[in-house]
Amino acid sequence: MTSSEVWDEETAARYDAEAAAHFAPEVLDPTVDLLERLAEGGPALEFAIGTGRVGIPLAARGVPVTGIELSEPMVTQLRGKVTEEQVPVIVGDMTTTVAPGAGSFSLVFLVWNSIANLRTQAEQVQCFRNAAHHLRPGGRFVIDLWVPPIQRLLPGEEAVPMSLDDEHLVFDTYDLVTQECASHHYYRSEDGSVRHGVGHFRYLWPSECDLMAQLAGLELESRSADWQGSPFLSTSDHHVSVWRKK
Repeated sequence: MTSSEVWDEETAARYDAEAAAHFAPEVLDPTVDLLERLAEGGPALEFAIGTGRVGIPLAARGVPVTGIELSEPMVTQLRGKVTEEQVPVIVGDMTTTVAPGAGSFSLVFLVWNSIANLRTQAEQVQCFRNAAHHLRPGGRFVIDLWVPPIQRLLPGEEAVPMSLDDEHLVFDTYDLVTQECASHHYYRSEDGSVRHGVGHFRYLWPSECDLMAQLAGLELESRSADWQGSPFLSTSDHHVSVWRKK
């Protein structure tokens, strides 16, 4: 077991509704388009497949998709959409779990900041190594990750507002020594009540990812600011990075 928090039944049951904006075609289609191209007709493995937001539509394109997921309740939600034959999923962590066919995948992918769920640098390094272990020569590992917005912190501050709307407020707090982050979510219900939840992460930089990839025998092939391929700049708050197995 890794240091990652595990989504429980209650969280898994409301996950899709709360993430509805990320299921929108304008968000999801470019993601699936790029992953389909990068798979080049071969099988794909998704780390932290969750409820299948990306893996299911990718499989519907004809790409054989296997998933690894730490939370059994999230897999239960996925099973309400597709069968085991359509998208097989192994319950386990993405640092050590080995899927059938390891060494033959053309693509391993990890989206929506999920590598940050691993809360130690050692585990994040092992995640890259596990991805490389599953890839065939020339195969690709893709990560979708935010760039930590700590430049927005004033001296002595610890919190950064991430989302401020009537239904959902998000504040992130950062420890600049350990690179630990806590994401505080406040949800307003129709009856006026407020629900609070907090998730814990470890942020990492694009350059740190590149070093982890190098340690795993992967080399950077491309980096963009989004799934549409916009140039990655010093002001970018997000990156989609692709590394290739040597």
